[in-house]
Amino acid sequence: MTKYIVQGGSPLFGEVHISGAKNAAVAILPAALLVDGVCRIENIPQISDVTVLLKILEQLGAKVRVLNRSDVELDCRHIVTTRAPQELAHKLRASYYFIGALLGRFGEAEVSMPGGCNFGGLKGVYVPLAETVKGFAAMGATVREGDYICAAAEGGRMRGANIYLDVVSVGATMNIMMAAALADGTTVIENAAKEPHIVDLANFLNTMGARITGAGTDTVKIRGVNALRGGTYAIIPDQIEAGTYMAAVAAT
Repeated sequence: MTKYIVQGGSPLFGEVHISGAKNAAVAILPAALLVDGVCRIENIPQISDVTVLLKILEQLGAKVRVLNRSDVELDCRHIVTTRAPQELAHKLRASYYFIGALLGRFGEAEVSMPGGCNFGGLKGVYVPLAETVKGFAAMGATVREGDYICAAAEGGRMRGANIYLDVVSVGATMNIMMAAALADGTTVIENAAKEPHIVDLANFLNTMGARITGAGTDTVKIRGVNALRGGTYAIIPDQIEAGTYMAAVAAT
């Protein structure tokens, strides 16, 4: 068992680097699947979720080049499968962002349930997945659930739609944004989540050539484009980590 022994009595001083936002990174890395080119993503946090996501990308066929502790180069031009490996996807909840990314790029996706749970099997996961599935259905995709969430777009491409989220959901907002980036037509998400990592995902996609407006408000509009190009993007600092250090400074 890990334990921390803190001996106080000394003032804090110096400077600290804030890592990249975890909640942004776990969506932006799967979103790289939408890019028909090479993208460099900087300021990635050093966490196990990121390691698993990069392994999933590699098994899907992406070329992953780790440049240093916080920067990675991803080439998703030659994806060989739209089925995420269950043994890896099962390890983290954020694996369900691969559904929106794969649907948006290839019109189909097979991704294990987060943590291996059914829709109603884990409190706190049911509502976000239900809202995500509702959004995908409005955009012309059929979705069935089992050990995997299997989704396929009618005609092989998602289509724009007006979607109202009954429950504000970060996961649904991000997944629908990714699925809509390359969709045929315009998608409007109403009652969307407004967190900073949603804005960061939109900024990443826009840097690669997407047309997304309104991120950070309760109405997000995504105008579908034919393709996303490569580029470089730095993930925002983590506000929870920054807030933790601020609290430590205030308490010293």
